[in-house]
Amino acid sequence: MITGGCLCGTIRYEMDNPLQFARNCHCAMCRKSTGAAFATWGYVEVQNFRWVQGEEFLGHYPSSPEITRTFCEVCGSNLQFLAMRASAAAFGLALGTVDSDPGCKPMRHVMVGSKAPWFDITDHLPQSMLAAPDD
Repeated sequence: MITGGCLCGTIRYEMDNPLQFARNCHCAMCRKSTGAAFATWGYVEVQNFRWVQGEEFLGHYPSSPEITRTFCEVCGSNLQFLAMRASAAAFGLALGTVDSDPGCKPMRHVMVGSKAPWFDITDHLPQSMLAAPDD
């Protein structure tokens, strides 16, 4: 079982299976929401995920018409990247909120056309200007 939660411990979650398709997103919204050069998201199947504590403290911010981001209303930790589609069977989970090994590593950098000018990508992961549709 994989567990995790926010910085202050108010919100906790668990899931049965490892995360999938982790990627580093360099879009301006991910940079601003994290305060970092990029956000690392791993994808979780909705059916394998459950809140075990503090779900009532989960804040929602619609960062665009298609995307809602969730966060802890107490400490501000980013938690989820939700695509607002009726068929969404998975969502992005902030990899930094996982307590131990999430079962995957980032497989690519996306939205690199928006990356911070002060950050250089120095690893050998593939890079794409947009989010890859197969992720």
